[in-house]
Amino acid sequence: MNYARSPFRLLSALLCLVLCHASTELSAATPENLPEVSNKNIHLRGSYQNSKQKFESTKTGHVAFLGGSITEMNGYRPMVCEFLEKTFPETKFTFTNAGISSTCSNTGAFRTNRDVLSQGPVDLFFVEFAVNDDQDAGHSREAAIRGMEGVIAQIRRHNPYADIVMVHFVNPSMLETIQQKKKPLSSSSHEQVAKHYQISTIDLASEVARLIDADQLTWKQYGGTHPAPFGNAICAAMIDKLLTRAWQESGPKEKHSTPDQPLDAFSFRNGRLINVKQAKQVSGWEIKIPDWESIPGSKRSRFTSIPMLCAEQPGAELELDFEGTALGAFIVAGPDAGQLEVSIDGGPFKTHDLYHHYSKGLHYPRTVVFNSELKPGKHQAKIRVSPKSSSPGHAARIMYFTGN
Repeated sequence: MNYARSPFRLLSALLCLVLCHASTELSAATPENLPEVSNKNIHLRGSYQNSKQKFESTKTGHVAFLGGSITEMNGYRPMVCEFLEKTFPETKFTFTNAGISSTCSNTGAFRTNRDVLSQGPVDLFFVEFAVNDDQDAGHSREAAIRGMEGVIAQIRRHNPYADIVMVHFVNPSMLETIQQKKKPLSSSSHEQVAKHYQISTIDLASEVARLIDADQLTWKQYGGTHPAPFGNAICAAMIDKLLTRAWQESGPKEKHSTPDQPLDAFSFRNGRLINVKQAKQVSGWEIKIPDWESIPGSKRSRFTSIPMLCAEQPGAELELDFEGTALGAFIVAGPDAGQLEVSIDGGPFKTHDLYHHYSKGLHYPRTVVFNSELKPGKHQAKIRVSPKSSSPGHAARIMYFTGN
């Protein structure tokens, strides 16, 4: 057939290709013949009657998802949303996608209010940060606990009836750790928080390891750190199994109990973002939208229209009055990222490198915590750009300061 002589036939053929591709994508997004998921890595804790009764009695529900790129992407999240809509067909749901690529649980705790709670009380909440706390932030056990506990405590304080599910995704290094019969630092730290607050967990990382060891799954089938539809469907199946089991039980709607003491006294339970306009600009700093076209490195559109507190030269200095037990900065750190020297309450200046191992070609979003163990109360920080740098530049681009 000569398509060049028949524009209509050419258009029809192209349309067929598009539809066939779309059909293939759709079938891949709802894979069949999934391996049977085990109850071993589905940890049911506490009651989920609150969300069930809310969905059934009011015919409304707010379901929120907080995490990194695994949450932001078109992955397990929309599959869970579809499951909920099928389970409660008469309920009108509001779904909040609070996933931001590259961000860790610390950043999550600082932005919980802005990105989740500002949308209203949450009835059912899903959170995942195991992969990002591992490969992006490289958190210590302490830092992973402080971030995740900060998120959980804020959700429950805002709505004591909120039901919560924590999900542990997996990357190659975490998988290798599990296959060596050890526990990854990030997910095991988050699991401590889950046990402390009696929150159910989906240990997808351990389930993937189990299935691979049993020759029922390959890493390629799963899809890698950012799972393929097949891998995300395994996660969704585990969540389906957890909630279906939990909702079969009966009981009254009641507030979830809160531990008498936090797991870590310095957890980011009062985490918040602080407007950069609160800084006293001493010299060399300016609030502006950077001229991104003239700055080398890839940028994510999410951040390119945000006014930032910027400095590019060593010696630029500012002061910031704040209250609480922690201070940090939510920044984008690119190929020209510098270092900041920070003094709190007249103490010695301590250096904090803004450059990240992903900054070489990308203006990378991250939170740098300057101090997380301050005495409660009012404080003053002096922040200046250091003459030292791990990159060719000295840039500091702060979207928000972070406090607790």
